[in-house]
This record gives sequence, C-alpha cells and structure tokens, in this order.
Amino acid sequence: MSKRCDVCDKGPMYGNNVSHANNKTRRRWEPNLKKLRVIYEGAIRTMKVCTRCLKAGKVAKAG
Repeated sequence: MSKRCDVCDKGPMYGNNVSHANNKTRRRWEPNLKKLRVIYEGAIRTMKVCTRCLKAGKVAKAG
C-alpha cells in the first residue's frame, strides 16, 4: 500500500534520527492518511486522503 495522498500527492519524507552523541540513523516520516469514502469531482470514491486535505475542504466525506 503506497503511503501517498490521492488528492495532493503528499508522500513519505526522509531524514535522520540524531542522538545526543550525534550518531545519525536514517528514518522516515509517514503522512497522516485516512482511507475514506469521499465525494471528489462529483463522484463517490474510496480514497486515501491526508488530514490536511480533509481540513482544507479539498474533499468532503460521503455520508
């Protein structure tokens, strides 16, 4: 399952964990996705939508 928003195409971001001793190990931040039935472009679909798109009103939940 891809960790990517179907509306804005937001995906995982990569970086480092940095310890107090300045040791660096790779990590990744996942987007906050919800799998919802939404009304998008006039049709009801099941999509993976990030919470930022939901809050911004780019999609509406299908009741």
